[in-house]
Amino acid sequence: RIGILPGGGGTQRLPRLIGAQEALGMMLTGRLLDAKAALKMGILHEIVPADELVATAKKRIFERKVLPAPWDQKGYRIPGGQVYSKGGMMVFPPANALYRRSTYDNYPGARNIMKCVYEGLMVDIDTGLRIEARYFTNLLRTKEAKHMIRSIFISMQELNKGLRRPEGVAKSEIKKIAVIGAGLMGAGIAYVSAKAGIDVILIDRNMEAAEKGKDYSAKILSKRVSKGRMKGAARDAILEHIIPADNYDGLKDIDLVIEAVFEDPKIKADVVKACEAVMPEGAIFGSNTSTLPITGLAEASAKPENFVGIHFFSPVDKMMLVEIIKGDKTGDEAIARALDFVAAIKKTPIVVNDSRGFYTSRVVGTYVAEALHMLEEGVPPIMIENAGRAAGMPVGPFVLADEVGLDVSYKIAAAGKAALGDKYVEGPIDRLLEEIVIKQGRHGRKNGKGLFDYPEKGKKHIWAGLLELQDKHLDPSEVDMEVLGQRFLAIQALETARCFEENVLTDVREADVGGILGFGFAPFTGGPLSYIDMVGSADFVARIASFAETYGERFKPTKGLNAMAEAGETYYK
Repeated sequence: RIGILPGGGGTQRLPRLIGAQEALGMMLTGRLLDAKAALKMGILHEIVPADELVATAKKRIFERKVLPAPWDQKGYRIPGGQVYSKGGMMVFPPANALYRRSTYDNYPGARNIMKCVYEGLMVDIDTGLRIEARYFTNLLRTKEAKHMIRSIFISMQELNKGLRRPEGVAKSEIKKIAVIGAGLMGAGIAYVSAKAGIDVILIDRNMEAAEKGKDYSAKILSKRVSKGRMKGAARDAILEHIIPADNYDGLKDIDLVIEAVFEDPKIKADVVKACEAVMPEGAIFGSNTSTLPITGLAEASAKPENFVGIHFFSPVDKMMLVEIIKGDKTGDEAIARALDFVAAIKKTPIVVNDSRGFYTSRVVGTYVAEALHMLEEGVPPIMIENAGRAAGMPVGPFVLADEVGLDVSYKIAAAGKAALGDKYVEGPIDRLLEEIVIKQGRHGRKNGKGLFDYPEKGKKHIWAGLLELQDKHLDPSEVDMEVLGQRFLAIQALETARCFEENVLTDVREADVGGILGFGFAPFTGGPLSYIDMVGSADFVARIASFAETYGERFKPTKGLNAMAEAGETYYK
């Protein structure tokens, strides 16, 4: 998960305890086990209460029940068989294929885990430990490991501990919130809040819609109960925190309101006024908008200093990032309260300044847009999709566009066009979205048809109609997959650099952590700005300048990047 391998003997002991197949599955994915599961698998020998741990260990020693390790005992055999046994041959070739398919060989840590286990199981454990030490030392010297440790481990911890919390503002305990809008996003916010022990008034236009929003939590929790991961009583206790409603009466004693209604400024303005008529003095209003400028939305508020953006990501229960947006008039109290709430629900916050699309939506939009540019150029659609994955993104650009919703992208583009007026430059992307969304009625996964088709039975597949939208079709042999991948990463990193220069982002750590957690920017790079450092500012500027000549002005280097390249500077000092 942070780019390294279990270098204290883990790659040698674990496969000798539970077999190479299970061990590789755990180490390559970073899968965590609870104590009972570890005991069942044979990783642990005994479970005792924490306060009895030392006493029990001493007792077992005196009872002489601490035996030599299994691999030191006479007659020991590796579970599942040796590397070149029948069992071993059933493990390593498929494991290598799965590793390649899931990582595209972008992660030295995963690659070295494979090497440690494969080579280590062919020798005695002492030699295996020396092999592991060699690969571990090699790994720590790679840029990928250094950047992943810095961003995913160190920087994330700093953000979780309140790196961006305003000084001089007392800590607040969020006891009760209201969520306006019980759709997928609002229901998700209600779930993570209730799970943290916070009371939630979940409001929608009628009780049926509000109850449906609560059912979202009930389904998630009941699934955990059915799998034995939770008691029914614990589920019921969480659900008691969610109170469905079709009016604003319950807002009289809340600490925080989060609206999660449609991305329409007028609807949001009506919600703001209705809530503020009931909210207590000092309560904070948070908007979950993903693109609309907070400063503009706050104009509907009588107290813009208490108005803040709180941007969640879908699905809320799985996505760990929350983007806090500071409008022109947002006060420190509102920022601090929002951060206290994010800490309570155990998510990672970043704080950004106001801008259309803020940071995350603005940058991830370039990923999808670049895919549409490639489509316009005649690149085969499946090559575009695969190039995104091979570059290190968790999903291809077309899958991402379908998950977000093509209709949502169309509305965002329309809102941007309306806001910018004559300054808006219409391009091929606008025409493609017009054709796909309006004329073809393809909205994405939600209606079963987008850039992919989603049959009721069978796997999703690229929509054949994409080929008909292309005026030309490049031969696959003419397309350089590596260049496609470089374009995907470069356009996102460039937009991140713009956000940094425009003061939307003020901390490189937030840029990188937000990029990885918010839109899955190739984690092996450490994040968008770490990626520029990894390539080198001079080489990065040369690359995007070349892309600008070939593919368009959108790749033109910024003044700040040009200055960094000339001075040989990096984002991290």
